[in-house]
Amino acid sequence: MEGPLWVFGYGSLIWDPGFPVVERRIARVDGWHRSFCMRSIHHRGTPQAPGLVLALDRADGATCTGVAFRVAAGAEAATLTGLRERELVSSAYLERVLRVQTDTGPLDALTYVIDPDHMQYCGGLTMDEQAQIIAGAVGGRGPNRDYLWSTAAHLAELGIADPDLEWLAQEVRRRT
Repeated sequence: MEGPLWVFGYGSLIWDPGFPVVERRIARVDGWHRSFCMRSIHHRGTPQAPGLVLALDRADGATCTGVAFRVAAGAEAATLTGLRERELVSSAYLERVLRVQTDTGPLDALTYVIDPDHMQYCGGLTMDEQAQIIAGAVGGRGPNRDYLWSTAAHLAELGIADPDLEWLAQEVRRRT
């Protein structure tokens, strides 16, 4: 990628980027949707009792609205190293550069998408199944429900509607 390094966040990166950010823009990526389609065996679950984390899953006609972050100049290498340690811990995510749309025009952003051929991929779970798993799973970074609630709250603060996440957050609160 030429020019500044942009990173597209659609889940925990929105509220915990973990790198120096000098600019944020609401951004949309087409052809992908935010989905609890990845079993978490490290951060929000264990191999014995996996949780679920968000991933971008390819889908015709879909869109996902999130945040594009411009990384501080000079911090690109450290940011890439940190993101790869965090996001590629089990190889379920693929690192891609996707074209995202912002109010000030399109840009290319580093993005982590799900590998649908990976053993942690679990697309197609019903909303009820997702709620059941998220309500009970706990991993190295804490309860799965906290991940869901924080993501849903930050999306709401940004004015980004996600009816599925809103329903899941309410349903998991009801169950816990």
